[in-house]
Amino acid sequence: MAELAQVESSDKQTIGRFLKFSLPFVAVHLACLLVFVVGFSWFAIAVTVVVYLLRGVGITGFYHRKFSHHAFKTGRTVQFIGAWLGTSAAQGGPLWWVAHHRKHHHTSDEQGDLHSPKVEGLKVAHYGWLTRESADPCHLDQVPDLAKFPELRWLDKFQWVPILATAVGLFIGGIFIGRAFSWTGTNGPQLLIWAFVINTVVLWHVTFAVNSVCHKWGTREHQTTDDSRNNWVIGLLALGEGWHNNHHSFPGTSRHGFRRRQLDFTHLVIRTLKKLGLAYDLHPVPARLWLGSKSSRWTN
Repeated sequence: MAELAQVESSDKQTIGRFLKFSLPFVAVHLACLLVFVVGFSWFAIAVTVVVYLLRGVGITGFYHRKFSHHAFKTGRTVQFIGAWLGTSAAQGGPLWWVAHHRKHHHTSDEQGDLHSPKVEGLKVAHYGWLTRESADPCHLDQVPDLAKFPELRWLDKFQWVPILATAVGLFIGGIFIGRAFSWTGTNGPQLLIWAFVINTVVLWHVTFAVNSVCHKWGTREHQTTDDSRNNWVIGLLALGEGWHNNHHSFPGTSRHGFRRRQLDFTHLVIRTLKKLGLAYDLHPVPARLWLGSKSSRWTN
């Protein structure tokens, strides 16, 4: 009876993970094909880029650098806005995301790392790990510093709210803009598909590539205990997250580009927030790890 109960419990977990991740994951990818129905406009592309940057910084700046590594500080209002943007990217709630990321740093490219191409292969590292039951728990013991904020716990529990709000907002906004400013050539369905559906899929795979590509291909300028690498393509697409070997050599800095030419869009945003008085206590790149021959005013 005990064995039967365990099998039934495992089956329920498998079905639950399928409904929670696999089914929506496939459905959103297939929905990209609707681009051939809604058509193209430069306005839709412009909105898509803006939404990509906003949601992207929610992941790279807030989920990753602020929440996971405390690389800078903000007030609670800015913190909530950043968490909302990150949650709207449909990559999980802030507590879940940060807990799994911290566990990754504890076991990077070793047994126990859920998305290591060295341990599990490239496919599992890229997205396959998310189909497994082991990806489901939130591991609140990893995030007591974040769990104390009720607004972050709310976002983690009701993560569908920012996602749905983004989709509905783009759809309704597209209808209004298309009617009020016909020269844009856009409409609700077009903005929904371009700025939400396609945007979400691209952002998913760019984020996943940090776990897969940046542990497989690129340069290693620091000796770390894992296979993390700096990859300039992912560095550009992931708004600075592709300088992954730099990051693993010193996770706590607000800047991931350790050379002047290693563009880090996320850090530029954080610096801008600091200039506006919305961020403070930015952790600089240690002088011993700076890779350039000349110092940079952007190191902190």
